Amino acid sequence: MENYLLEARDIVKDFSAHRALDHASLRVERGKIHGLLGPNGAGKTTLIRVLTRLTVPDEGEITFAGHPFTSKDLKHIGYLPEERGLYPKMKVGKQALYFAQLKGLERKEAEKRLRMWFERLDIIDWWDKKVGELSKGMAQKVQFVCTIIHQPDLLIFDEPFSGFDPINAEILKREMLRLRDEGHSIIFSTHDMYSVEELCDNITLINHSHVVLDGDIHEVRNDYRGNLYRIVYDSEIELPEAVREKFVFRTDETNLYGQHTLVIENTPGMSSRELLVTFGPIGEVVSYEEIIPSMNDIFIDVVKKSGAPTELQSITDKQREIEESHE
Repeated sequence: MENYLLEARDIVKDFSAHRALDHASLRVERGKIHGLLGPNGAGKTTLIRVLTRLTVPDEGEITFAGHPFTSKDLKHIGYLPEERGLYPKMKVGKQALYFAQLKGLERKEAEKRLRMWFERLDIIDWWDKKVGELSKGMAQKVQFVCTIIHQPDLLIFDEPFSGFDPINAEILKREMLRLRDEGHSIIFSTHDMYSVEELCDNITLINHSHVVLDGDIHEVRNDYRGNLYRIVYDSEIELPEAVREKFVFRTDETNLYGQHTLVIENTPGMSSRELLVTFGPIGEVVSYEEIIPSMNDIFIDVVKKSGAPTELQSITDKQREIEESHE
């Protein structure tokens, strides 16, 4: 069996004078969550539209389960777009049944599955209410269920946590991980780098229509290690002059509780153990760790280097909102 459920190779898409995708490629492994990242306007939405056959590429090829991608494969895909689409005057249960039957389920089986999912997500009491009475988060749950109800091989979620409070976002994350563990492949497009680290096995970062970063998330983070180490002492310390001259210090400060923190750029050829041997005797060490860059740090670094000042500002503003919601 092919290890990759979906492969898109050298996709090009032009809109008038604007090239939305410039030889972009993506490979989604079976039973993995693949993060699709990028600033606003980078080309993520266009790529998703190509993968769902809502947009036809000008160049490139797509294979699904080892064969050329055709409209017949759409029955094996569930797509939750960022812009939601429920009919406000219809009853919730009736609308969910309608979508499930559109995806090929018999009414009896559709209702059985829907009621199970409504119970699991604690929305069963809304079955006979009109969609227009739902909160944004409740409507999001309903559309999530409608996306996965036919048990597709590939799920595409575009900003799935939009409108959710932290509790319901965690519920949805749990369900995404469960779906992955059951063997479903997931493409997850988001601005929330915390969620990327929590959920994703692999990532693809698009900027200015190009793929600028791609790979296993742990390998990506490891590749961007900056040889930085953090040492925290239980009280203020005085560095010997010879040590101060030998190393570069990113941080050298004492906090309100009297603990002293050093962030050190290790010198080439010196091991982590040798570094601790040098700094350990200076004071009582509370903690010692290598600093592995977060996906947010890597995102900003890669986007800056590939040149996107205006888009970068929007993504950092969005990330700031996310950070505040986690506090």
